[in-house]
Amino acid sequence: MAASYDRRAVAASLVAVVAAVVAGLPAAGALGVNWGTMATHRLPPGTVVRMLEDNGIRKVKLFDADAGPMDALAGSSVEVMVAIPNNMLDMMTDYGTARDWVHQNVSRYNFDGGVNIKYVAVGNEPFLSSFNDTFLNVTLPALQNIQRALNDAGLGDTIKATVPLNADVYNSPTDNQVPSAGRFRSDIAGLMTEIVQFLKQSGAPFTVNIYPFLSLYDSDDFPLDYAFFDGTSSPVVDTGNGIRYTNVFDANFDTLVSALAAAGVGGLPVVVGEVGWPTDGDKHATAAYAQEFYAGLLRKLAANTGTPLRPGYIEVYLFSLIDEDAKSVAPGNFERHWGIMRYDGQPKYAMDLSGQGRNTALVAARGVQYLPRQWCVVNPNAPDTSKIGDSVTYACTFSDCTSLGYGSSCNGLDAVGNASYAFNMYFQVQNQVEGSCDFQGLAVPTAQNPSTDACNFTIQITPSAAGRRRAGATAAMALLLLVLLASPDMSCRD
Repeated sequence: MAASYDRRAVAASLVAVVAAVVAGLPAAGALGVNWGTMATHRLPPGTVVRMLEDNGIRKVKLFDADAGPMDALAGSSVEVMVAIPNNMLDMMTDYGTARDWVHQNVSRYNFDGGVNIKYVAVGNEPFLSSFNDTFLNVTLPALQNIQRALNDAGLGDTIKATVPLNADVYNSPTDNQVPSAGRFRSDIAGLMTEIVQFLKQSGAPFTVNIYPFLSLYDSDDFPLDYAFFDGTSSPVVDTGNGIRYTNVFDANFDTLVSALAAAGVGGLPVVVGEVGWPTDGDKHATAAYAQEFYAGLLRKLAANTGTPLRPGYIEVYLFSLIDEDAKSVAPGNFERHWGIMRYDGQPKYAMDLSGQGRNTALVAARGVQYLPRQWCVVNPNAPDTSKIGDSVTYACTFSDCTSLGYGSSCNGLDAVGNASYAFNMYFQVQNQVEGSCDFQGLAVPTAQNPSTDACNFTIQITPSAAGRRRAGATAAMALLLLVLLASPDMSCRD
């Protein structure tokens, strides 16, 4: 009897231990991040993987299948969502091509000590209205072919193909804006139903990107506190079921849950492929707001509360890991500032991935090497400053000046400060090469840091092999245009 009692006690203790461990998982252990590489100077892939592991981040979502990150991830403990870019979707409608892609980018890493691939992302938000239906007819066939190729390679039981979709693929009717009325967008409802039915059949999740920040960015009337997780003075009451929504993340997620139910797949698992908050490029894109947003999100994930219509654990990938200074700014200047880390792998703010509310810092990238400690600023002795506007425009065309925009961190600089910031960003992108800090005598290198309390004048990292090709091509074009800029025959420079 005593032995039986002891076994039960041990079992109960183990259950308690496991429960305690699982309770902490949704933060670091079960949390993912997006690793984008659209930067002029990329951290070496091995450095990034070490940074992931140092911070206990065990999942990563990529936007392609580039060999650099994939090779660095081999042998690590990090679970991977590898991706097929939108411009390759049409090719994947041919099964032979899809099979070859899986062989080259998935099967080749399937060995002891290889890459732990869990998902293949087929495209990225392919149904955005800005794509003008370009990918409507190719996304589903590509998805089907990739999953078939995974199955034929003997990998389909453990690796699933999914399509990361923007939250604009579903909505509620204009006359009933509540989550319980959620349906797939009318123009793609039939296609979306086919996709979710296929995902259910294959055992894959629905992957959605949810951005509370964009709700705030798109409307000046959007309640600021509704974008966060600390309660709101303007809750949304769902008249269909009486649920009170105090944050837009839950409301958005449950609108999708309702849309899935209406399409006949109410139990389909949902992965949040992207969610985050930028730190520059807009009046609401600040480190303070980002810290507040993540603190609430991580606390929510750690508690496993889920949402009113889908309680429990939610698989989430934060967007994103590192700032990317070469991303398109068509959606807004904030696009280059989504990272929880700066371009050099330095944390931007305190962040407790466990969701326990501790005032802890992320672990920075180790062994990062920088260019020499020098900046480029306006030459105070320049004989003629009449062309400085043209030079600033040129510098910003080939570097990232988004921090100078309205509401951004460097918006408070004066005219000379603006020009110096632009010249320095160009100088750093060009790896401080001779001649890149001149601008017809308007600029001069300096060893004195021109940064202010609000505005950081960066020193770039040394270019890694991964980023050298991009930087080299940019430098070649930039030098050509610099020659043209200096030419007296340019009629557009009157």
